[in-house]
Amino acid sequence: MKLIIDTDPGVDDAMAIIYAALAPDIELLGLTTVFGNVNIEQATRNALWLLEFIGQDAAVAKGAAMTLEGKTIAPSYNVHGDEGFGEYPAQKPKHSALEETAAEFLCRMAREHKGELVVCPIGPITNIAHAIQLDPEFATNVKKIVFMGGAAKVPGNITPHAEANTYHDPHALNIVINSGANVTMVGLDVTMLEPCQEEFFDNLAEVSPKFGGFLQEISRFYLKFYESIGVQGCGFHDPAAVIACTHPELFSTEQLPINVIEEGEEFGQTQICLEDEAPKISVCIDADMAQVKAIYNRVFGVDA
Repeated sequence: MKLIIDTDPGVDDAMAIIYAALAPDIELLGLTTVFGNVNIEQATRNALWLLEFIGQDAAVAKGAAMTLEGKTIAPSYNVHGDEGFGEYPAQKPKHSALEETAAEFLCRMAREHKGELVVCPIGPITNIAHAIQLDPEFATNVKKIVFMGGAAKVPGNITPHAEANTYHDPHALNIVINSGANVTMVGLDVTMLEPCQEEFFDNLAEVSPKFGGFLQEISRFYLKFYESIGVQGCGFHDPAAVIACTHPELFSTEQLPINVIEEGEEFGQTQICLEDEAPKISVCIDADMAQVKAIYNRVFGVDA
């Protein structure tokens, strides 16, 4: 499967990107970067360094520094650390991002791989909205867009109503939902079903000292954040979205009319519209998370 991950690395972004690079059924064509967990400069630096660390020769295109409406969002340093990878120090990559913007790169890749390219946004979905605005055919050139974000039938995690990625740019998500693209939402309904405990990362580090060891190290800060809000274990957010691209059979979905609230107390909420006035997208409402994690573990060499 030809895949581009749109990302704001991010601890769970690193989990997803390393998995995608190692998975035999994924051809990782590139990463596009966006504001969110960190600022856009940090996101681009982290994406470039991660690919070098993994040994992947995929492209990186720098994307949006602010929302579609031009609002600057404070990074989630309290969740992911000051540089994005917990207390792991900032690393300087050897290479640079493409001269193309993220939107330009996405549109070009969608044309070159028409009907084959899967795009997996795991941060605010601003770059995808920019791509749709740049080339209206982008929405139908891509095979599907599988995004991590939203909360259909469960509470939010940044407010009682909204999940963080959708809260950070609801206007962009509405553009994507209304674009005519084949869209799947992988939200908190599934990504918090079975939080990852410290043992999960210990097992990765034991069998994969380089990649698993890195994830174990950066996970410590992430786990402490979850503990500080009364949750034992961290969400399996971004890796679940990538695995949903290749193993949709492990996820139970419903075709639901979704509208993202753009104002008021419920700002950022992925609202199910009872009267079907919104476009329907595939919404993951349940998943076999034991199997999802087993597939994830397998690429690192952890026995199921």
